[in-house]
Amino acid sequence: MDELASKVSAAFADRALLKQPGYAEAVRETVARLDQGRLRVAEKGPAGWTVNTWVKEAILLYFAVSEMKVMADPPFEFHDKVPLKSGLAAAGVRVVPPGTVRYGAFVEPGAVVMPGYVNIGAYVGTGTMVDTWATVGSCAQVGRNVHLSGGVGLGGVLEPPSASPVIIEDGCFIGSRCVVVEGVLVEEEAVLGANVVLTASTPIIDVTGPTEVVHKGRVPARSVVIPGSREKKFPAGSYHVPCALIIGLRTASTDKKTSLNAALRDFGVQA
Repeated sequence: MDELASKVSAAFADRALLKQPGYAEAVRETVARLDQGRLRVAEKGPAGWTVNTWVKEAILLYFAVSEMKVMADPPFEFHDKVPLKSGLAAAGVRVVPPGTVRYGAFVEPGAVVMPGYVNIGAYVGTGTMVDTWATVGSCAQVGRNVHLSGGVGLGGVLEPPSASPVIIEDGCFIGSRCVVVEGVLVEEEAVLGANVVLTASTPIIDVTGPTEVVHKGRVPARSVVIPGSREKKFPAGSYHVPCALIIGLRTASTDKKTSLNAALRDFGVQA
């Protein structure tokens, strides 16, 4: 592993090395291990999430060492540098046409991908549903027993290689048409109501106490979040700009799989 990392990082610093023996092979081997789930772009440890920068470097270099090819599976035809993931049946993964999982992504057994999209470098845990037209962007990390509702967009974060990807931890429910980008972390069992948009700079405001508490880039575990707006003054006048509101916490009785919509209805919010 150390040799792979060393060669990948050296080639990322000097792409001329890709023409020398061993360097392009190291890039391909790294992406192959991503595809097999033997490597991850980011991993959670006792101190939190750590980004494997060299793995992201390998993904970026993979585009440089791969050629454009026509990939045909009638009636579909693709023209790209990255093939589709294969061996889905053996992996125990259900992908509903025309759902797409790209090579270099890993999907654990028992996950379901409806007609959505899982990009290279992404990780999707067992029991997770990637619902219709949901997108799991490059390097996004999605935990186990997560529901990405219809039209959810998890942004891809490839550059800079040191940047944290979007992370959705275990047991989360992400409501229809939510957008989570720029490396935002949604912690375990949080619930995002429909149309919540989270960027690195979006104020995520806990309004459950007598004084607001503002988070940025992180949704605390078990939070129930809805779209909001707050007034901001500009030279031209005062306008309402988007934010997200934490309106409560999931209760211990909320079933993780079948009653997540109820966690929103408890607060008078639609999923």
